[in-house]
Amino acid sequence: MGLNLDEKKAVVAEVSAKVATAQTMIVAEYSGLEVAHLTKLRAQARQSGVYLRVLKNTLVRRAVEGSSFAVLATQMTGPLIYGISIDPVAAAKVLNDFAKTNDKLVLKAGCYAGKVLDKSGVQALASIPSRDELLAKLLGVMKAPVSGFAVALGALAKQREAAAA
Repeated sequence: MGLNLDEKKAVVAEVSAKVATAQTMIVAEYSGLEVAHLTKLRAQARQSGVYLRVLKNTLVRRAVEGSSFAVLATQMTGPLIYGISIDPVAAAKVLNDFAKTNDKLVLKAGCYAGKVLDKSGVQALASIPSRDELLAKLLGVMKAPVSGFAVALGALAKQREAAAA
């Protein structure tokens, strides 16, 4: 059963709101994907903060008009699932990781920073560490010298105590 005009307007408004704050949009073909697998994919997307929906292409084209994702409109054909995220790599990572384990999901294209990405571009974007991973690595790098200094300071204190005794 199709959507009435008010429902279509609501979908366009919802997608427009997501697109307004997003940095990345990834599209993938999902033909033949079982409901259980799609449910699992949605759960992974929700966990990563990715807006993931199967949408009518015409509605998405309307929603992205005037945005940096408008360049992706030519890729919006066929049965597609859309992944939209604020994190530049989250949508690409979720869909790419799922496509690795399920051949029914085929990455088609993506858009990041106003540039259209092909399948290999989406895979390259997915290979970049996420913001959280980068922050954790930075914290580890910053913490290493401090903990090394503390160990050295403790050893020096013990050495001086032994020399004084």
